[in-house]
Amino acid sequence: MPRTLVIATRNRKKFEEMAAILVGLEADLKSLDAFGRLPPVPETGDTFEENARTKALGYARATGQWALADDSGLEVDALGGLPGVRSSRWGGKEGNDRLNNETLLAAIAGLPRDTWTARYRCVAALATPEQVLAVTDGSCEGRITDRPAGSNGFGYDPYFWLPDQTCTMAQLDPAEKNRLSHRYRALEAMRAHLEKFL
Repeated sequence: MPRTLVIATRNRKKFEEMAAILVGLEADLKSLDAFGRLPPVPETGDTFEENARTKALGYARATGQWALADDSGLEVDALGGLPGVRSSRWGGKEGNDRLNNETLLAAIAGLPRDTWTARYRCVAALATPEQVLAVTDGSCEGRITDRPAGSNGFGYDPYFWLPDQTCTMAQLDPAEKNRLSHRYRALEAMRAHLEKFL
């Protein structure tokens, strides 16, 4: 029997993305939804790593299984790294992509376009109910555009321009995104740890 590995998210798109990146792993991947009404683990950290560690350990303890959590977001240079750890709730409501993107555009509207450089960052953490076993990270460089394009992905993807690809993150097909993204880079680094532990 393969080990159960909880992907510690209720975001269906994020779960599907993480599961696709980890395909072939000797584990039975489950989302938090498979465990009923678990109390949420608060994301109160000041860094992506703090939040990833807290979520992985919290959900491992809540489910009694190993848990893999990530914390990720957008860092805009012209905004001093904001929205950062508040990326998913920057507009004032958790997970509201429209509000978050409106807030982003309003914040950079008066700033020179050559300062709109940005990156997606992701930190992943793997935990048992007793301890955090491994932490990895990844990033993807780009810039913000005020001309959204594409319908794939989620979050800030339609506004995140990839100069090397000459398109936004949301214009990539899912398989291509999963070879380029910050989450892919963090999880590929985590795969080596998972294969060793499993």
